[in-house]
Amino acid sequence: MSIGAIVSAFTKFPRFQFHLQGNFLYNFAALLHSPSSSRLCVCNDIVTTTSSSSSSSSSSSSVVNPNRSISTNLSQPKPPKSVSNNLDDALVSFNRMLKSRSIPSIYSINRVLGSIVKMGHYQTVLSLIKQLHLQRVPFDACTINIGINCYCHLNRVYFGFSLLGLLFKRGYEPNVVTFTTLIKGLFAQDKFSEAKNLFIKLLGEKQIKPTEVTFGTVINGLCKSGNTKIAIELLRSMETLHFEADVYCYSMIIDSLCKDRMICEAKNLLLEMTKKGFSPNVVTYTSLIHGLCNFRQWKEVTELLREMVDRNVFPNAHTFNTVVDALCKEGMVREAEDVLEVMIKRGEVPNVVTFNALMDGHCLRGQMEEAQKVFDSMVNRGLQPNIISYNSLINGYCKKRRIDEAMYLFKEVSRKGLNHNIITYNTILHGLFENGKFDVAREVFNEMPAEGQSPNVVTYNILLDSMCNNRQFAKAFSFFRSMQNSELYINIVCYNIIIDAACKDGKLEIAKELLNELLSNGLQPNARTYNAIINGLCQEGSLNEAKELLMRMEDSDCLPTDVTYNVIVQGFLKKNKTYEAMVFLEKMRGSGFSADNSTIEMLVDVLPTREQDPTLLNMIQKFAPKDT
Repeated sequence: MSIGAIVSAFTKFPRFQFHLQGNFLYNFAALLHSPSSSRLCVCNDIVTTTSSSSSSSSSSSSVVNPNRSISTNLSQPKPPKSVSNNLDDALVSFNRMLKSRSIPSIYSINRVLGSIVKMGHYQTVLSLIKQLHLQRVPFDACTINIGINCYCHLNRVYFGFSLLGLLFKRGYEPNVVTFTTLIKGLFAQDKFSEAKNLFIKLLGEKQIKPTEVTFGTVINGLCKSGNTKIAIELLRSMETLHFEADVYCYSMIIDSLCKDRMICEAKNLLLEMTKKGFSPNVVTYTSLIHGLCNFRQWKEVTELLREMVDRNVFPNAHTFNTVVDALCKEGMVREAEDVLEVMIKRGEVPNVVTFNALMDGHCLRGQMEEAQKVFDSMVNRGLQPNIISYNSLINGYCKKRRIDEAMYLFKEVSRKGLNHNIITYNTILHGLFENGKFDVAREVFNEMPAEGQSPNVVTYNILLDSMCNNRQFAKAFSFFRSMQNSELYINIVCYNIIIDAACKDGKLEIAKELLNELLSNGLQPNARTYNAIINGLCQEGSLNEAKELLMRMEDSDCLPTDVTYNVIVQGFLKKNKTYEAMVFLEKMRGSGFSADNSTIEMLVDVLPTREQDPTLLNMIQKFAPKDT
């Protein structure tokens, strides 16, 4: 199945219907986090987030808003026709109500607070609730639930629990909305056990019963915390507990399974949900398409796109971006541009994510002029490049060793009012060190705290690698030990850098001690770890020890690579141990690897000396070039 088939599948979508459907959902992650995509409605005891758009089309019923944190089937008063989206206007309305002679309506107060929550000004809402409390203005359980929700958004869930005291003091009882919000807040702060215990306690309550939304919140939290298996078990138990799962619950788990690279399980769950009468929506399909793209299963991507057509579910910008990004990562930028062309023809407007994917694709291929053209095209369309846009270009220029252009873009970030992130700093630091710009690199590193960025383990690995590459092993080893004494998590990359440097500096005993040390720290050495030490042993002439380490490598389920075999073969050839070298050449050949140029040159040098040994000569000629 060619990539062209995928492009062809996209063209099957009717243009008019496609354009209408394109506005329903942007993407799963955006709906979970973007306040602009939702409308906060408040009533006496309900805090609910609902989709800001609706449709009477048949396919819209399958589109469930994943942003709903709390909802109910109870009837609710209609939300106001217009709620200010300007903070100053909302604050003026709030102050006007407080200064009025009559007692303000609590519904009106909650409506204003809700509009400010929608804008994402959570701390402001908490200050206003405190003002209500100090002025003894009556407020209800809904007001307190709004406050709890704000604390949860600010990752201060325990302060949310403290508001329960105020709830009781006012004579109100916490309801399912209160507990659902707290559970969501606990998951958001990675308090998995506490969220689970609160949910179990809620299940045991007779007065407060969880709703389908509560289950959806828990399933979402489980998936995001990497507990997909438990999320599936909870989905299965919903029917037993007389709760009905919805497409939202299935979509979250399918998305999580795809991220866990369990694509078969995700497809089976899709089949299960359709058999139970649930129609997959654009979120469901996009998640599966993303998973299939990661496995390069282009034929199945095409089939899934066609299935979407048959079910009248239409891809949105995120669906297109998913395919464009996957193609670019595979180096198929031309095919990605074909998909982009179809995207535009079908009424979807490319956004910053689309252009970032194309830029990154060109950068991966070293096509910096093309990448720059994409960047300029984005700006000409009125789109504002974000830090990801700049990071891609900076990385591309660094890899092409065009460090001056990379530094120009690095400085342009601040001029454009953007903030460097840790990826920006790590990228430019690596480029500067690789190009020998040590003084500039130190200046950039020293300015990180002023930008609010703390170096992470990747940053320190870049510094460590720079010292090692400049033959400053003593300084690098001391720096490595200081990293261990800090609160940094020392990963296998750190060990590989210092072990490789130790071997190249002839400090094999230190390298072997570090190997044992990392094992005792619970880390698993990889091929690079073993290759570095095997190479060091071969250079020293300790061939038997190198063979033993190779066996140890295989016993630990770490498969030798072509580098491993070439290193050990060259070690034996240098010591004129041709028969032993041939044994490893045969193993290398059996594993599907080939001799590299250095190994072949050494084999060619051996040929004249082995003319009297036909058997050995025949073995050598298997690996040496035919024209020698």
